[in-house]
Amino acid sequence: MSENIIIRNLRKVFKTDDKETVALEDFSLEIKKGELISIVGPSGCGKTTLLRMIAGLLEPTSGEVVIGGKKCEGPGPNRGMVFQEFALFPWRSVRKNVEFGLEIAGVSKEDRRKKAERYIQVVGLEGFEDHRVHELSGGMKQRVGLARALITKPDVMLMDEPFGALDAQTRNIMQGELLKITERTDTTIIFVTHSVDEAVYLSDRIVVLTKRPANIKEIVNIDLPRPRDRASADFIKLRRHILTELEEENIKMTAHAELLGVKK
Repeated sequence: MSENIIIRNLRKVFKTDDKETVALEDFSLEIKKGELISIVGPSGCGKTTLLRMIAGLLEPTSGEVVIGGKKCEGPGPNRGMVFQEFALFPWRSVRKNVEFGLEIAGVSKEDRRKKAERYIQVVGLEGFEDHRVHELSGGMKQRVGLARALITKPDVMLMDEPFGALDAQTRNIMQGELLKITERTDTTIIFVTHSVDEAVYLSDRIVVLTKRPANIKEIVNIDLPRPRDRASADFIKLRRHILTELEEENIKMTAHAELLGVKK
């Protein structure tokens, strides 16, 4: 049985009282197990909508998402999600936040503690096990979110702008930490970002989306060796190419808005 993610003919329509908005149209993609895929596209094109359908948090209007040969029909333990907003429980310690998924699953207190200690070490937070959320920096909070998602050993990690709220230096550090984690696990990662630099630095492939309704404009293979040099000619060439593709879609969005008499 294939452990790949297969997205077939996905369509999502949002309906309000007076209109319909098509977010995705006939979207198909296959992602190999263990890949780190970044999704980039114009603002509002449907990146988060796509991620939420893979997570099972949104039901497709038509089409399907298949993981490991099974159709996704709602949230499941085989998928973990990390958001830009840290979504931690402020009244819990680092350890208790990390343990949360196992607690819900009914894992014993002793086993939860042992596994939490391991994943706290994986994300580099040894010594902070008993700290409360308000005592942590932004980067540390995001590490807690990563550990909490990883501890349930999901097949797929869905990451929605996870480092977007961090300062540039911390963001670069967290990118490095994420790559270290991928070396230790075979988790498939689907990473939504507005930063082309981040996408080129992290990804095996980058999926460039069109303006809404979103479809695939191009899939870019990133064959650069790791660790990647952001100042290298090859890195800069790839980044420039993807930025050009996105700019074309932004121009189309502006033209469409002007046709509708809407100021962008």
